[in-house]
Parts: sequence; structure tokens; C-alpha cells
Amino acid sequence: MSAVPSGQGRPTEARIDLGALRHNAAALAARAGVPLMAVVKANGYGHGAVLAAKAALAGGARWLGVATAGEALQLRAAGLHAPTLVLGWCEADNAAALVEHDIACTIAEVGIAEGLAARAAAQGGRVAVHLKVDTGMNRLGVRPEDALDALQRLRALPGLRLEGLYTHFATADAADERDTRAQLAAFNAVVAATAAAGLRPTWVHASNSAATLRHPAARFDLVRCGIALYGIDPDVETPAPPELRPALSLVTRVTQVKTIPAGAAVSYGGRWRATRPSRIATLPIGYADGLRRVPAWREVLLRGRRAPIVGRICMDYCMVDVTELPDAQTGDEVVLLGSQGNERIRIEDVAGWLGTIPYEVACALGGRVPRVAA
Repeated sequence: MSAVPSGQGRPTEARIDLGALRHNAAALAARAGVPLMAVVKANGYGHGAVLAAKAALAGGARWLGVATAGEALQLRAAGLHAPTLVLGWCEADNAAALVEHDIACTIAEVGIAEGLAARAAAQGGRVAVHLKVDTGMNRLGVRPEDALDALQRLRALPGLRLEGLYTHFATADAADERDTRAQLAAFNAVVAATAAAGLRPTWVHASNSAATLRHPAARFDLVRCGIALYGIDPDVETPAPPELRPALSLVTRVTQVKTIPAGAAVSYGGRWRATRPSRIATLPIGYADGLRRVPAWREVLLRGRRAPIVGRICMDYCMVDVTELPDAQTGDEVVLLGSQGNERIRIEDVAGWLGTIPYEVACALGGRVPRVAA
């Protein structure tokens, strides 16, 4: 593997373990016992949408899930033609592309569906749609009491093909299961009513990663796994099973090492000052690449040991105190996420430092950090 990815001019890259993604997809599909939708929105949760989608499909995923029509078209342009659902809002203007590329879309309200159907019918085509039912997330979707009427109206629109019915859990990763049980009960009532009316679509689905792992009764015809696919814990209360493997490593190399005297300040604002003569290594990665400035990413791995980031993280660089690593030198590989020697920095650890969730850490990796298959 080249130290400097082609076209980047610097030795910073996100390494994506395709074997781990294939393994995780197979493990999740086996656990669920129903088809797996690999959710690759937000650039594959920061892992690279095309890389992640190809690996997941190779591991046995049957569907792909994205947030926007544009994300779906990116997959089609890469030659991926598995069934694909846009989980986010779909505009009527998307109709032509959805029909041409056989992309299914979410319907969150019937008014939008009518415009979408009219555009599709005018071209002699039909758009596959999945009706979303809001059972408690209070974001997108029709209310449960309106779902049967919405399904009947969708069935009557000539430019649509009703393919699915789904909901999304708000707290499936929480130890307290009461809200999830209430959502599941509400959705079960909708599914029963649609079946009684002869309107049950082919694909009924509800489970995200946490529900797939914790709530077998919510698996229905399909499960949608995002964060677990990447081997990341859905939540501190829902750790990823030990058989799932993290797929993401973030690495760079030391570009310069210098010795500074006691009292010298490092980086903007001079907030950090050396208390002794210190060796400072500069790394070509900063907040434009996804490292948080405040609260800050705390440490890295260098020569198999932990080293603290010091001073404010810059747009393109950060600095590390390597005084305790006298052999550290320019060109040494540095790990910000992943393993080196016997040490490991988990994305869950970083999320704890930053006061956020692993999803945000992964999705925040900047576009100029190349995703490299490993």
C-alpha cells in the first residue's frame, strides 16, 4: 500500500477492511434470518459508500439503503444494481431518475406521492415506494391511524408500485425497552390492518441495527443495518456482538519532529505550553479531515504506544508530544483509529472523548481523506 495515496499528496488515509464488512454482513444476515439491507448512507457511515456497498453485497446483503436519491445514483453509477431504497425524503423531481434506475423511495406523506406518481406516469413508468409509518420517532412518516388510508390511496395511483411498509425505532438501543415495545405494538397493529384489508406489501420492515440485535420480534421481512455493519456499537447499552469486526482505521505519518524548550507554546492561541524540553511531532491531519477541535481528539498511537495531542488542532495539522518516544521520527506511521502493536483506539473511545456518538465520528471524516481498501 502506497504511503501517499495517488492524487492526495499527503500520507493520510482511512483504511477500510473489506473482509470485516463482508464478515459483518454475513453475520447480521445469519442472525436476522431474513434479508439484510446494508445501509450505506452518509458515504457509508464515513467508510466510503461504494466500497461498503460492494463488500456488504459480497457478504450476503440483498438490499442497499441510502438517504437521498443522489446517493442511490452514485451506487448505480458504480455498477451496483441491487434493490435500493431511499430512506429519506423524495421529491417529485426525482421521479425520472427513480424510474430509469429502478430505485425505490420512501413516502412520508401522500401529497408528495401524488406529485411523484404524476411525473412517473407521464413517462410511462412506475416508482416503487415504501410507506413510512411514524410510530414514535416523530420525524418522517404518516401517523399509524392514517396508514391504511394512505396505503389505499397509494395503491390507486397509476405511477406508483407499492412495495413496502416500514417504521423506524427511536430508542431500540436503550436498556429501557418500553418505548420500543410501544412502537412495535403500534406498527404490528398497522401491519395486521393492512393484511386484513388485502394491502400488505411484499416488504415489511422495522429493525435498525439495535433492533436487529435486541428485538427478534421486530425483524419482519427485512432488517436495515447501518452502524453494526461497520462493526461499531449502536450504543453503550447495545455493544456490537463480539463476532462483528470494526472495519475502519484512520492513519497518517509524522511529517516533522522538532525539540522545543520548556515554556514554548504549541499551536494557535498558545493554550498548551511545554513544562520541560519536549519533542513535538506534526501530523498532516486536522479538523478539516474530521478531527474535532473542541472537545479535542486526545491521543494517537505511534511506535505501538499512546501519545497525547497537544495544542489546538488546526485545519490541516495536529501536534503530538513524543517526548516519551525518543525514537519517533519523520515518516513513522501514526494511528488515530485502529490498532498498532498491542494498543488500540476504538471509535467508541473517541466518541467518549468528544462527548458524542460513534456515528458522528465516522461520518465526520472529511472528503479529502481517501478511503483505501485494506
